[in-house]
Amino acid sequence: MEKKSQPRWYALYTRSRAEKKVYEQLKALGINTYLPLRKELRQWSDRKKWVEVPVISSYIFVNITPSQYRDVFNAQGVIAYVSHKGQAVPIPDHEIEAMRRTVENKLAFSVESDTLRKGEKVTITSGPLKGIEGEVEEIQGKKKLYLRISNIGYMLVLNLDDVVRKEKGAE
Repeated sequence: MEKKSQPRWYALYTRSRAEKKVYEQLKALGINTYLPLRKELRQWSDRKKWVEVPVISSYIFVNITPSQYRDVFNAQGVIAYVSHKGQAVPIPDHEIEAMRRTVENKLAFSVESDTLRKGEKVTITSGPLKGIEGEVEEIQGKKKLYLRISNIGYMLVLNLDDVVRKEKGAE
């Protein structure tokens, strides 16, 4: 049985484009923080540059105990917890781990709003995503794995063909 003082993951909503600043401030406050980033090639009028951008705009994740609940508001740019009926909604550890492993292994993915119908549930059995659960859908002939991020209405979408290629390279 889980103790109430155990840290839990929560999503924080931040001001637009403030995710990295909020991340640094929360780390300085000693709060366990996760900001998934990915590299994108950005075009300016005079140059192109690779920049790290948040995977999900305006969201950052914190792993806190109940005693740290109010401490996150000491970081400028934090707007609110993602909540339901006034209560911050915890995010299961396995969903944060799935996101972390997807991002860290540089698997190709997109982020989509969570508007999907129920699909077949699967668990990956080998490779860098071993043990991760998701839903499979058939879209335009390509199998996709949907890693749902509870309570914030987003999911990571991976092409299973890409995952298989990545896994073969990892063996």
